[in-house]
Amino acid sequence: MARKYTSKINKIRTFALSLVFVGFIIMYLGILFRTNIWIMTIFMLLGMLSIIASTVVYFWIGMLSTRAVQVICPTCEKPTKILGRVDMCMHCKEPLTLDKELEGKEFDENYNRKNIKA
Repeated sequence: MARKYTSKINKIRTFALSLVFVGFIIMYLGILFRTNIWIMTIFMLLGMLSIIASTVVYFWIGMLSTRAVQVICPTCEKPTKILGRVDMCMHCKEPLTLDKELEGKEFDENYNRKNIKA
């Protein structure tokens, strides 16, 4: 079964969004312990930390996104951003690279690791 690839920026944004929802779920679980104020407070603080962590991740990916190389996808002709040696188009999931050595090769996310050679 082939693994579905998505762009790195979208993966990180999805992770940050999931941190927000996890934080809300943790806080709602804290409401179940209304009778014990300490347990409820711990759940509320953990939920708040998860939401703060998502804010940090969103800020980080926003700063990273400003430094990403913007290209026009040859398939859908929409602008997209590339992080690393290989990435996917945010719109049509076309594999993209700016590295001449990797053109025409099978897409593999491992090309972005420093110890992997083409």
